[in-house]
Amino acid sequence: MYRYDEFDHAFVAQRVAQFQNQVDRRLDGELTEDEFKPLRLMNGLYLQLHAYMLRVAIPYGVLSSAQMRQLAHIARTYDKDYGHFTTRQNIQYNWPKLKDVPAILHDLADVEMHAIQTSGNCIRNVTADPYAGVAADEVDDPRVYAEILRQWSTLHPEFAFLPRKFKFALSGAVEDRAAVKLHDIGLYIRRNEAGEVGFEVLVGGGQGRTPIIAKTICDFLPKQHLLSYMEAIMRVYNEHGRRDNKYKARIKILLNATGVDEFRHQVEAQWEQIKDRDYDLPESEMQRIQTYFAPPDYDVLDATQKSFELQKFEDPVFGTWVKNNVVGHKRPGYAVANISLKPVGGIPGDATSEQMDVVADLADRYSFGEIRVTHRQNLVLPDVKLTDLFALFEELHQYGLSTPNHGRATDIIACPGLDYCSLANARAIPVAQRLSERLHEIRAVHDLRDMHLNISGCINACGHHHVGAIGILGVDRRGEEFYQITLGGSAFEDASIGDIIGPAFASDDVVEAVENIIRTYVNNREGEERFIDTYRRVGLKLFKEKLYGTD
Repeated sequence: MYRYDEFDHAFVAQRVAQFQNQVDRRLDGELTEDEFKPLRLMNGLYLQLHAYMLRVAIPYGVLSSAQMRQLAHIARTYDKDYGHFTTRQNIQYNWPKLKDVPAILHDLADVEMHAIQTSGNCIRNVTADPYAGVAADEVDDPRVYAEILRQWSTLHPEFAFLPRKFKFALSGAVEDRAAVKLHDIGLYIRRNEAGEVGFEVLVGGGQGRTPIIAKTICDFLPKQHLLSYMEAIMRVYNEHGRRDNKYKARIKILLNATGVDEFRHQVEAQWEQIKDRDYDLPESEMQRIQTYFAPPDYDVLDATQKSFELQKFEDPVFGTWVKNNVVGHKRPGYAVANISLKPVGGIPGDATSEQMDVVADLADRYSFGEIRVTHRQNLVLPDVKLTDLFALFEELHQYGLSTPNHGRATDIIACPGLDYCSLANARAIPVAQRLSERLHEIRAVHDLRDMHLNISGCINACGHHHVGAIGILGVDRRGEEFYQITLGGSAFEDASIGDIIGPAFASDDVVEAVENIIRTYVNNREGEERFIDTYRRVGLKLFKEKLYGTD
């Protein structure tokens, strides 16, 4: 994984010292809250309903065991003994005291982490496939290019005050595990007919008040032109993006207003002006960064391990966990192990300091000291030997981390909602907990593969409800919490925005409504058909009739 150079260390240390001074001035009353707000937001510090919230960047979702232990230390020392992993592969602390935040940033800097550009109208944390470098279906490793984009975008003087926040996502695999089409800029790594590596460039995806699937503006961009082309896109957005209305300020609104062809024309006109001015990525620089992501020292193993197959047969609970939570690896004899942060009845994405320490220890023991964070609020150990999976499972089980529901109905995405967020209209966490418990009781739940339930507490869609197979949006009706349901969303390569099924449900009724939808699916699916395939085949009308008793 990437290591800071001298510039990185000096820059982050300088930022910590600057923020310490700013916090001192705020605590002494020299700065009002309005004066302090833009300063704290530049350092990832929000003021929520009950306390400050600190959002820490985890670039492209990659953590070392040392970094995870430091995150555990921060949760234990400065917060309420837990952290919340988010849909941007970050971690949030919901209860830090303002006086402690500089100390937290100092502790983060000790392990080459920070909170810079996790807020504000700038380029946010660059996200990527959590299986990057180990996926069996990978064309090329997106972490290299994500790191290049991170370095380019950090404090870029031209893009520090954009019309609105801006998000990148990259995938180097056949399967999209990074929700590429739901980002301001999405990049798929492709190979052309000559075998050269480049990018399909998509622009204008996003959720919130106006959910839109990104459009392709370049079918194949040679990799050496990555930064010049990104610079051109950003210049067009920075110049023409709306600043008079924050709800119309995202690049998706600009692209829809201009049209894809005109937007592409403007980007290419900008690109022609800059692409030959030392913007191209030197092959030597790409190779330098690539060395940070060199494969670990794998053992030479057979693809089939008899002891592993026997363990699955002898222990059905372990076998179920392997079936649901373990996926293939590009190296024979290894596997990718998904660690669910969605225990039945638990808070999606939360991990205690003890659990974080345990995951760090297990990463050292079984996965070359590396951990990944997914945009579905789970963790991954990317390099586990098949013969180590049973021991890993047993240790995960001791600490409530062995729930076998990766990609299943109870693997629910949920934002913090009205329990924490000052923007929320309704609670998301209690609904997720009640749904998790009810769905666990349904006998067919473990057969509900690719059944994604996503819950947001407001239209900002931090819970990605628009692209849930079943999406739930909390709305306020005269001080009461109601929940609107959408069906048919997808964040994958077949990305789609869900359809609103009908009137919203009261909090007491929403769980029963979701159960009704799932039973309708189970009774109408054909063979191993996914929920979204059944929905696309039979349409909204059947589900609406079963749910409301009318068409």
